Amino acid sequence: MADESATSIHARTCHLCEANCGVLVEVQGRTVVSIKGNPDHVLSRGHICPKATALADLQDDPDRLRRPVKRVGDSWQEIDWDTAFAEIGARMAEVMAGGGQPAMYMGNPNAHNYATGTQTGVLRKAMKLRTLYSASTLDQIPHQLIQMWMYGHNALFPIPDVDRTRFMLIIGGNPLASNGSVWTVPDVKKRLRSVQKRGGQVVVIDPRRTETARIADAHHFIRPGTDTALLLALLKALDEAGLIKPGRLEPMLDEGWAAAWEAIRGFDVARLAGHCGIAEPVIRDLAATLGNGEPAIVYGRMGVSVTEAGTLNLWLIQLLNIATGNLDREGGVMFSSPVVDLVAGAGPGTYDRFRSRIGDRPEVISEFPSALLPQEIATPGEGQIKALVVLSGNPVLSAPGAWGEALPLLDLMVSVDMYVTATSAHAHYILPPCGPLEKDHYPLLLGPIAIRNYADYSAATLPMEEGAKADWEIVAEMARAILHACGEAVPNIVPPRTVLASMLARSDYDVTLEELEANPNGRDFGPHVQRLPERLQTPDKRIACAPALCLEALEQWRTALADTPADSLLLIGRRHVRNNNSWLHNSPRLAKGPDRCTAMIHPDDAVAHGVTDGDLVRISSRVGSVEVAAEISEDVMPGVISIPHGFGHDKPGTRLSVAGRRPGVSLNDLTDPQAMDPISGNAVLNGTPVTLERVREVVAAE
Repeated sequence: MADESATSIHARTCHLCEANCGVLVEVQGRTVVSIKGNPDHVLSRGHICPKATALADLQDDPDRLRRPVKRVGDSWQEIDWDTAFAEIGARMAEVMAGGGQPAMYMGNPNAHNYATGTQTGVLRKAMKLRTLYSASTLDQIPHQLIQMWMYGHNALFPIPDVDRTRFMLIIGGNPLASNGSVWTVPDVKKRLRSVQKRGGQVVVIDPRRTETARIADAHHFIRPGTDTALLLALLKALDEAGLIKPGRLEPMLDEGWAAAWEAIRGFDVARLAGHCGIAEPVIRDLAATLGNGEPAIVYGRMGVSVTEAGTLNLWLIQLLNIATGNLDREGGVMFSSPVVDLVAGAGPGTYDRFRSRIGDRPEVISEFPSALLPQEIATPGEGQIKALVVLSGNPVLSAPGAWGEALPLLDLMVSVDMYVTATSAHAHYILPPCGPLEKDHYPLLLGPIAIRNYADYSAATLPMEEGAKADWEIVAEMARAILHACGEAVPNIVPPRTVLASMLARSDYDVTLEELEANPNGRDFGPHVQRLPERLQTPDKRIACAPALCLEALEQWRTALADTPADSLLLIGRRHVRNNNSWLHNSPRLAKGPDRCTAMIHPDDAVAHGVTDGDLVRISSRVGSVEVAAEISEDVMPGVISIPHGFGHDKPGTRLSVAGRRPGVSLNDLTDPQAMDPISGNAVLNGTPVTLERVREVVAAE
């Protein structure tokens, strides 16, 4: 019998965000005594952010569901797993037999969970799904689409080599809060400081003076949604200065290179500068630094992705890195050599094989825009979605659209979730996975975008509680139940460890799962090295420099440039290092401190609208309004209001005691579901026109 009083320390990876930091978890029995950074971890080097402490809060949260629950009227009834799977299988089979279309929504945590990913294919087959809805179309699918078109595979992410660069231009990104986004880069603050210590520079372009902007050498405000003008101006300024020098990349550039420049040369730098609000001399200075021959990076993230020109912006960023010779260059942006290579193991991606029933939107890498899903549920007719499985997602808060009205219309809704959230509150069944410290971990999707080539595997820190199931078991058994109810062959379950071991056995690296498990600090396989043209997956092994739809979009944008930007307030989101989308607000350690769900307003706009700090204000858009406390700050530019995303935990049925005491408001109650990038279908979450009015004075004093 184990000694419950004995303490032990376990090295594992914190899987709560993309950074994948190594942590040391000290436990006594099943009690977490402490969580600290692991100085021996090969990637994070002892770094830890506040989110890691939430692992203990999530593990022990009394609000966390431990058994399946079924909706009975307005209440929840606990049921056993076998009953839950049997009933779900039968109801799903009934919906499908009656002509109802099933759908699946996958939330952000699935990207951090290799084990679930090994089973979702079986569930998709059981539900006969040809497409998915996911968080990808809420933040980053333009990256994947451009990579697929230009480099031949959607998983060929150009990774900023910050450890060897001399200049980094960050546009619409805040890695000090995100710990890197589409970029696994723990301890990013120290890495950026190192750029400066070796004589380099970091420059941030953002409508808000972010945490990253505060440590940068320079920060420039930009009006939301005008990033395209800045990117074009930088390219044109490079051209006019004679700084277009792709160098060794030149033989790898296809005929589209000339076509792209023919289109770009029709723009005027001064006019573009006026459109985005960044002075022409500043743009020309930035271009001169990018093109001076030293290693440099242009990195664009959420701010450039979640706009109507998201795909266009990501294309122009690739052109900037190519034009300066910084693609596939040490200190520029590089392609990884991952231990488990998703490029070799999966297809390149697809586009426009079929179209959505609502909105006639193209399929993008087997996905439809998540912002369409409420309409697909609510609109009668052939193909109407009548059943929905939500895997670790909370789209009621994270996506635009009338979710609260649509979800109750479903004949069947199943949520795989630890909590009764704003989304799972609408489900017929909630299937809760085990606690986070009861799972193993491998960075299957995040390792390939890491700052270095590395691998680590974490065994479960704690044994699973009696009667609990991991996410992957829930998905696998639900799939089997549906297949059985439909009278189809039921496959055996292949455990994730077996799948992972097989992937590692096929790797180009000499490493096994057993070896990684015995070395939880991970293995470092070194920095990225030049791999073009070998890494390219295009048929001719050249970079496709001018995707046809990007050229078309650029011409359409040229016409829109004639329009003067509307003189209205524009809404943007923001994130904080203690938050992670909608799903860490119930952690007491992270929720403490000042209220972070405020409307950040510039002093000039506050004076113009009669608002003082702490006032309750009403912010309204075409689709809704929210009331929230004002935070007057010069950290946001005039004409812009910033509200953090992921809040709004006072939606009907939500059961989150900590978050419920300070629920905040949902940014996406203001976001227009009709606004999308026309190419990728990514939701437009930045630049929503809004109005502002004071409701009453000084909430904080009440």
